[in-house]
Amino acid sequence: MRSRLVIYDLQKVTPLIKVRKGEGKLGEHMEFLSKEDTLETALLNSNAKYVLFGIPEDIGVIGNYGKPGARDAWLNCLPHLLNVQNNKFVKGKNLLLLGHLNFEKELQQIDAITDDSKIEKARELTAYIDTEVTDLVRQIVQCGKIPIVIGGGHNNAYGIIKGTALAYNTAINCLNVDAHSDFRKREGRHSGNGFTYAFREGFLNQYFIMGLHENYNSKKVFKSLKAEKRIRFNTLEELYVRKEKEFDFELHEAINFVRQSKFGIEVDMDSIAHAPSSAQSSSGFQLNQVREIVNKASGIKNVAYLHICEAAPNLDTEDKFQLGKALSYLIIDFIRK
Repeated sequence: MRSRLVIYDLQKVTPLIKVRKGEGKLGEHMEFLSKEDTLETALLNSNAKYVLFGIPEDIGVIGNYGKPGARDAWLNCLPHLLNVQNNKFVKGKNLLLLGHLNFEKELQQIDAITDDSKIEKARELTAYIDTEVTDLVRQIVQCGKIPIVIGGGHNNAYGIIKGTALAYNTAINCLNVDAHSDFRKREGRHSGNGFTYAFREGFLNQYFIMGLHENYNSKKVFKSLKAEKRIRFNTLEELYVRKEKEFDFELHEAINFVRQSKFGIEVDMDSIAHAPSSAQSSSGFQLNQVREIVNKASGIKNVAYLHICEAAPNLDTEDKFQLGKALSYLIIDFIRK
């Protein structure tokens, strides 16, 4: 397993930390894995509550006919996170920076394909990525830690849900902040059906989707969601266009729906208006609203993980939306206590 895991240490990240006299940065205070020990031993010996790692890939997005770019989100986020102030509100000692899963070989394979076989190959590679993500998350959770995962495509939700469920030996719940349900048919693995596979295979129990876009979810998808008693959702239009539902009440309902057992928090960046993502939109939640969702849900004792995905850095829009800083805000809101 460790062959795919690129392990970080302080020496590796120090060039990214902007040291200032009289200040302490998060990167100077967080924990790192001991390379001498096995992964299990090192995690068990760590005092950190949270374990952070990245999945720099967008193969699942390509397999869903989506816009690539999510492979760059992790390295876009890291410098911003490392330079957050370490203070009474944010404590680096609670966070272990593990590293990232390396799928560079698979990315090179998919980038080299220019014909119609690209989609099929992307779905095949996504299924392989699932196995790696599942195993790493399982090990982290079995060691009593809470994973924070920065993607990558939303395809990785499947491996994270499965790995968490295997560690707890029971199906888990999920709160997904997303413009799309990602509950499409099982046609080979990609970023649009991770929750379908997890639900049908018994790893996902109750599923709440916050802020679906009515314009971009099919009639068939809405019908399948409504047919399942273990799935609930609201739409952005219900909340902010027709104003049929109220945000605070719906957030309360969403948390209550998932909180009775272990649950994960999923944030697809396409849910945030103007955020550079694989399905960027001019309409959506504001960043502060998603920060509130993450922070309130993270305070529930059964929270099992945070997964932020589909961020696709775009230099043309960086001045309008500082993506790396937005990702770091969401991570800190999750661990802020």
